[in-house]
Amino acid sequence: MWLLNAALFFVLFAFALNNQDPITLHLFFGARWQAPLVLVVLLSVLVGVCLGVIVMLPLWLKARRARAVRPSVAGESTLQPPSSMLSGDSSMLPPDRVPPRHGS
Repeated sequence: MWLLNAALFFVLFAFALNNQDPITLHLFFGARWQAPLVLVVLLSVLVGVCLGVIVMLPLWLKARRARAVRPSVAGESTLQPPSSMLSGDSSMLPPDRVPPRHGS
């Protein structure tokens, strides 16, 4: 894992070294901002990631709430057989699986 992190660091470092040229951003109302290209690109990526997290946050919270509510709504656990099967009631079994009655 550390090898992957080191490779990513060196790729980003090489990208930063190759893109140090100053650029001018022309903003609204005649405002201008001059900064290195690498800074503008990395800030753009950071803003995009933040916007993505903000947009996805309600969906993540809704899914988390649904996961927390689901076991209590289900009632009985799906791992346990129904109580009628535990009491010996064979009405839930298919006809070919009903055990024969002794003594009738």
